[in-house]
Amino acid sequence: MAKTPASPVPADIPADTTTGGKGRATPTRAEQEAARKRPLVADTKEAKARAKSELTAQREKARIGMAAGEDKYLPVRDKGPQRKFVRDFIDSGWHLGEAVMPAMVLVILATFIPIPAIQYYSFIGLWIFILFVIGDMIISSIRVKQAARKKFGAERVEKGLGWYGAMRIIQMRFMRLPKPQVKRGEHPVY
Repeated sequence: MAKTPASPVPADIPADTTTGGKGRATPTRAEQEAARKRPLVADTKEAKARAKSELTAQREKARIGMAAGEDKYLPVRDKGPQRKFVRDFIDSGWHLGEAVMPAMVLVILATFIPIPAIQYYSFIGLWIFILFVIGDMIISSIRVKQAARKKFGAERVEKGLGWYGAMRIIQMRFMRLPKPQVKRGEHPVY
């Protein structure tokens, strides 16, 4: 496209007045886009450090709250008075399931002994022990459901309480989350 020569200034407009121009060139499209590209949030080191420390503090508070059994910090599967009752019921007793992990470690160590009879009988012993653990889980599950029915009423009992209790049985006591709130032998009232 050819440029047209600038139109001459009409004679009736005085030469000393300006027409109100902006005094600079119009920026190109690339310049306009580059000017618009900026972070939405200031990207300073101190802002990042502050956000990181706040997040760390929140996570620590949530971890402590969850370990203490505070309902607001618990995941959905652990919330509610019935789940707390099941946790207290299971944590108040002794269960074979707590010893599954140590038993498996012992069997693994026994496999390094080059005597086939020890290896064979350690596996047999582990399977027998696992059968006893499964029996303990079933019996405890039934007892938990009966106690929950007795405490909360048969029509108000949540589904899955027996399974929830059975899964808690096979965790070692010090690894359970939320942490046990009762000592062994302190059975919850029902």
